[in-house]
Amino acid sequence: MLGIIRVLTHDDAHFVEEHGRLIQQEYGIASVSRCIADQRSGIFDAQSEALAVPKIVALGQALQAQGCRALFLSCAADPGLAQLRAAVTIPVVSAGSAAASIAAMLKRPVAVMGIGEAAPAPFRALLGENVRYARPEGVTKTTDLLTPEGRASALDCADKLYQEGAEVIAFSCTGFSTIALADAIRTKLGKTAIDAVSAAGLFASQLA
Repeated sequence: MLGIIRVLTHDDAHFVEEHGRLIQQEYGIASVSRCIADQRSGIFDAQSEALAVPKIVALGQALQAQGCRALFLSCAADPGLAQLRAAVTIPVVSAGSAAASIAAMLKRPVAVMGIGEAAPAPFRALLGENVRYARPEGVTKTTDLLTPEGRASALDCADKLYQEGAEVIAFSCTGFSTIALADAIRTKLGKTAIDAVSAAGLFASQLA
């Protein structure tokens, strides 16, 4: 069983379990999803990340105690990843380093797309400090993507990155997974995007 840590607090179980469903569909891995408490806007800056890290570690320990054999930290900034790995004895896969690793392996002109002011640390570490980065207009937190305007803005942002020469876009926000942006890019733009949840699922499938 894969334990999935969601860093956006949400009351809708269907929403919380969305990334688990994506991994189940693609890789056949059973999972249990839990979200950290009191972070209705998720993680979007240094302060929200600092608040989240102790909760992420505690939730990871709880999921291990419930019998999970591996953990998936479903946030592309990899918040608290080192602390989480130190606190549990099971493998931990994280969305950011998974997506950035696949992007690096492809060795194609790459851009990163997210919701913060800059590409998160795992992407800069693996793709270079100066990796091309863009944020959809009007999107500053994950919940902004759940609107029709947010979805349209995300697709428009991707289109501009491809026009500027990117051959691959790596998502540095798992909210793009929730709105199935990689599928939209493939069908509407005919281009390639690396979905952070799918990338983590690939690594988790090797552990399973």
